[in-house]
Amino acid sequence: MSPTGRANRRAMCSLAAMLWVGGMILLIAILSPVSGAAAASLGAKGFKMAGDATRMRVVMHFDAEPELRWFLLRGPHRLVLDLPDTRFAFEPKDMKPRGLVRRVSYGGAGEGRSRVIFATKGPFVVEHADVVAEEDGAGYRLSIDIAAAGERQFEAALADQAEVTGSTAAAPKGSRVGASVDRPAKPFVIVIDPGHGGIDSGALGVNGTVEKTITLAFALELKAKLQAEGKYDVHLTRSSDLFLRLDDRVRIARQQEADLFISVHADTINLKGIRGATVYTVSDKASDAEAQALADRENLSDKLAGIEVEDENHEVADILVDLIRRETHAFSIRFARTLVGELSETVGLINNPHRFAGFRVLKAPDVPSVLVELGYLSNAEDEEQLRNPEWRGKAVTSISNAIAAFASARAAGG
Repeated sequence: MSPTGRANRRAMCSLAAMLWVGGMILLIAILSPVSGAAAASLGAKGFKMAGDATRMRVVMHFDAEPELRWFLLRGPHRLVLDLPDTRFAFEPKDMKPRGLVRRVSYGGAGEGRSRVIFATKGPFVVEHADVVAEEDGAGYRLSIDIAAAGERQFEAALADQAEVTGSTAAAPKGSRVGASVDRPAKPFVIVIDPGHGGIDSGALGVNGTVEKTITLAFALELKAKLQAEGKYDVHLTRSSDLFLRLDDRVRIARQQEADLFISVHADTINLKGIRGATVYTVSDKASDAEAQALADRENLSDKLAGIEVEDENHEVADILVDLIRRETHAFSIRFARTLVGELSETVGLINNPHRFAGFRVLKAPDVPSVLVELGYLSNAEDEEQLRNPEWRGKAVTSISNAIAAFASARAAGG
């Protein structure tokens, strides 16, 4: 072959090799799941949820700053996080339902978008949503706080969402707990909480009376009395032999936008001679050793059902929430004193009948709450009274009178 022929052949071979290499590169780019324009450029990991049925915090970690949008959906109530196309590396155990969140789902949403969806136990508000850089510079952290709220608050948030953009980049301070909302007039709402239930039977009387049974019977009678007056919107946390977590009882009160929460109990004590009704309000420091012991027993309700109880660590969102807690506590004490006055006219009371301790069921930040111990099942006379319809009728009337006075004062701005 001539030198010219050999040169032409080498050129053709080089061109063929270049075309083959180029084709292989193109094929790899097309087939590779982590290359090309179709690959997600944002990675998400480290998903965590903490809280209870009244308030939850969700935290996610990203390897780059996410462009976050969130919006609400009803039927059922949901919070949707709208993200750029994202590679999710969440641990399945971290996605298990807990507290206010009853289901978490995530995945691609088409058109280069991904979503994380939280279905909740009823209406809620988004108190806070923010994306911040990690302290060590290794990516970004997204945190969202949600809290149980009334249906009208949820609907108001939906209306705001529709008026703006259909979704929200971050929750403004005005949308946090305690924000003023234009609301139509509503009746005075009362939530009655029959203590214990289901696997948690509560105290047992000397003659066999079961606390969960007597508290439900009393709560049903009190509800019927209040409804008959036609001035109130009355709800029960349970109307059957049902177990409820303590934080679920608080959640129900908040979601009903309760103006008053009354938890009904009937305890026991080792001292058989102690008898009489007691009214408790919440406090970080107990009024006495017996109040502390009672709060400790009542707060163990969840553990009796095999539920892991974590210490609360809810940070106050801002000073407005703290002020609401203080005002709520003042209203709780006012109602407790009114109730003690009414009960003293009709039923026997223990010495120093208004006491206080750290009852978890009384910790709604925006609902005045009391726990009423109707008497001691460890005392035969108190147990007999609790089983007596006539005595229960007197107690129901006294509580109804106290509610009427409290509701009237609230309506007058007092």
